[in-house]
Amino acid sequence: MISTTTLFGLSSAVLIGFGLFGMIVDPQPLRKILAFNVLGGGVFLLFGVIARRGAGAGLGGDPVPQALVITGLVVAFAATALAVALLLCLFQATGQTALDEAPPPAPSVDP
Repeated sequence: MISTTTLFGLSSAVLIGFGLFGMIVDPQPLRKILAFNVLGGGVFLLFGVIARRGAGAGLGGDPVPQALVITGLVVAFAATALAVALLLCLFQATGQTALDEAPPPAPSVDP
């Protein structure tokens, strides 16, 4: 029988793998942002599993990993909001969500 700690550990490894795969393979910036969030979720879950294994081994409950995961979630949310806002500004300025090799030509102003 597989324990819940092992199941959560394997789930975190799968999430980290999917996140890395999405960040490396997909060229679209919005999907990279989502893959980064999946990767972060896997890391937070892995950190929780490590903290749980320490408490299960009789070392006592440590509130520091919980505080770090909560802080990490808040920072990840703020970074995601910033990335989406920058992507929206890029779309409004250029009409596309990816950067090209050459910048678009500047609009001409006729006096």
